[in-house]
Amino acid sequence: MEINVLKLVGQRIRTLRKEREMSQELLGEKGGFHYSYIGQIERGEKNISLLNLAKIASALDVSLSQLFTYVDEEEKRTETEADLQEILSTLRYQKPDQVRMVRNVVREILVEHDRYSTD
Repeated sequence: MEINVLKLVGQRIRTLRKEREMSQELLGEKGGFHYSYIGQIERGEKNISLLNLAKIASALDVSLSQLFTYVDEEEKRTETEADLQEILSTLRYQKPDQVRMVRNVVREILVEHDRYSTD
C-alpha cells in the first residue's frame, strides 16, 4: 500500500512538472535537488520527506496539498476536467490583468449563450 502512495505522488509530481513544461533538471534546480532524485521520486522509488515535498511544491508553484490531489488513473478524468486543467495551465503564468480579461470574456460568452439558449 505505501508503495502505491509513492507512485501516485510521483505521478502527480510528473504530471504537474510536464504541465509546466519543466524538465527534471529544471525542477531539481528550482527545488535544490539533483535531477536523478526527481526521477526516482516520479517513479515512486523514493520515500520523500515532507520538507522535500514542500520544496518541490514551491518549485512547481503549487500548494503542498495539490501534490496529493491526484487521480488514480488519467482515464478517470472527464473531458471537461481535462479541458479545465489545460485552461488553468495556460493561464497560470499570465499576468493578473490578462487572467481577469480572460475571465471577463468567458463570462460574456456564457451570458450570451444563456440569453440565446433560453429564447
